[in-house]
Amino acid sequence: MSEEPEQPGRERPSTAADRRGKRVSPASTGAGAVATPRKGRPTPSRDGRTERKPSVFSRLVRFIREVVAELRKVIWPTRKQVVTYTIVVLVFVSFMVALVSLLDWVFGQGVLFLFGT
Repeated sequence: MSEEPEQPGRERPSTAADRRGKRVSPASTGAGAVATPRKGRPTPSRDGRTERKPSVFSRLVRFIREVVAELRKVIWPTRKQVVTYTIVVLVFVSFMVALVSLLDWVFGQGVLFLFGT
């Protein structure tokens, strides 16, 4: 990197936010520092106005509309993917059933050996 000569009264920004001009660093608040402008309008106040709550029917319609909009964003699996996932799940479940059955039989034999009948 090449070193640029610093201009008098102007410090090099120390963070990325300073370089973008998002905030004024504490070191640069002296003479010659320019603060970033604020937003043009204040936050609207709640001066006692009460908004009416929508009816149950309109809330239900809005909910259904939002559900449909979200379902349109879903990437649905293809038939081949569903078949593959189903086979994987069935194989895994049958393996787990066999494992639990084997452990049950082993522990049962161990209890019979220890306590005998």
